[in-house]
Amino acid sequence: MSDGYRDNPLWHILVETAQTLPMYSSHLSYTRDNILPESPMTTPEQLSQRLNMPLGEALVILEELRRG
Repeated sequence: MSDGYRDNPLWHILVETAQTLPMYSSHLSYTRDNILPESPMTTPEQLSQRLNMPLGEALVILEELRRG
């Protein structure tokens, strides 16, 4: 992500926390298979609202999917 989230010292804590959420893997799969193909420029805020998930989880999911 271009917002420099990964440079923040708390980024690794956010990733670890988000990945332990019960719906993380389902949200990740749904985003990868359904949301990004339709709207590749989806923002973390839009994803958070669309799937009713925490913004931090949306940030982590989009970072993971967009970096490879």
